[in-house]
Order: sequence, then structure tokens, then C-alpha cells
Amino acid sequence: MNLFYAPDIGGHIHTLNKDDSNHLVRVFRAQNGDTVFITDGKGTIYKCVITDANPKSCQVEIIEAAAGKDKRGFSLEIAIAPTKNISRFEWFLEKSTEIGVDVITPLLCDHSERKVIKTDRLNRVLIAAMKQSLKSHLPVLRELTGFRKFISQPFKGQKFIAYVDENTENELFHICRPDTDTLV
Repeated sequence: MNLFYAPDIGGHIHTLNKDDSNHLVRVFRAQNGDTVFITDGKGTIYKCVITDANPKSCQVEIIEAAAGKDKRGFSLEIAIAPTKNISRFEWFLEKSTEIGVDVITPLLCDHSERKVIKTDRLNRVLIAAMKQSLKSHLPVLRELTGFRKFISQPFKGQKFIAYVDENTENELFHICRPDTDTLV
């Protein structure tokens, strides 16, 4: 199964954007009558049938809408300082999307080597990871936020700061309460 992303999908008929239309028709060689799955990134997966297999503006008819199976009863938020090597941060975004992180906040710390991030590019990485891992939820990528400002914001739930220590007795897996909003 291939999953496409259309944040504005709704109604009965939907037209895919130019890139997705081209990918669906030229790469996958989809034709009229073929079934395609589209997510809105908010938790719904739409089963659609292609009505016009145009590589510039492929039109689909929505047959069925169903809630995705990747939503939990709690949220998981991760705040992290982007690394100097942006490809490592992009890898982190991919893996976070695959495991179902809901919100990602890039942090600007006192000794951060990366003071600017391109959120448009990083959002494209998140979308690609969501589609590849067949998730129906797109993580929210917040703006680069200062560490002090971030920790002063209210958060209802449990908060943890991750660090490396060989002598740690309390691992996150053991102390984290299930079904509770969590910030790491």
C-alpha cells in the first residue's frame, strides 16, 4: 500500500497536487479505477478511486474515510537541540515520526551550533516519513525555541530530561507512567 498526503482533502472529489499526481500516474503507473489511500495528517485515512489519471492533476473520488490506527490516548512530545550536521537531525525526525511522536520542538541552547533551521525542508522530511511508515498523523514541528523559554512553558503531564549515564538505575521505560502526556 502507498499512502499520499493531502492536508485539505474532504468532500467527495479531491485533486492531488502536481507532485503527487505525477508520482502516482507516472511512477506507480496508476490508472482510472485504481485504489489509492490518502491521509490528511490529522488521523484520517481516505480510501479513494482514481477518476482522472492526469499526471498534472490526478482526480480521485473518496469512497471511505476511516480513523488511522496509530493514535494513542496520550501525547508524546520531544524537545531536542538540532545537531550541526542537519542530516542527523533529519534522521531523528524520520525516526520520531515512525515511532509516533506527536510534537517536536527544536531547542536553541547556549552552546547550540545550529542557530537557524529550515522548517519547510524539515516539514517535507516529516511528510515523507509519515507516508513511508503509513502513519495517519503528521507530527507538529514547532519553531526553534530557546531552552529557557521552553522549560518555562506550562505542560500538563510528566516531564523528563534524557541524559547518558552508565550508572543510571531509573530508565525512562520503567518510570514513565503509561497513558499520560509525556515530554522528553
